[in-house]
Amino acid sequence: MKKKSTEKPGRNFFEDVYEVVRLVPKGRVTSYGAIARYLGTAMSARMVGWAMNGAHTEKNIPAHRVVNSKGLLTGKHHFKTAKAMQIALEKEGTKVSKDKVVDFEKRFWDPAKELL
Repeated sequence: MKKKSTEKPGRNFFEDVYEVVRLVPKGRVTSYGAIARYLGTAMSARMVGWAMNGAHTEKNIPAHRVVNSKGLLTGKHHFKTAKAMQIALEKEGTKVSKDKVVDFEKRFWDPAKELL
């Protein structure tokens, strides 16, 4: 995937976010800030969070793979149950303890590095 610009006609920021999230491999996680930086809008991590708020209901958007910059499951309250995000991650082999991804640094997927 080539780096996206949210300035393109016919595209919107949320769609760009979802396109990146769909590329996060199973067993890996990324952060709101990493997605924002990849999209060229480093100061928009909160907007990525807003995009993800409703994305957990979409079957083709693995919203459970997006966590905060410390590996915390800050978006868990937007899922059907408070444990649904953790359960989805653990099904893919990502361990979670006390609402934090275990070995976050090893599991972290940075789109700026991975999508060259």
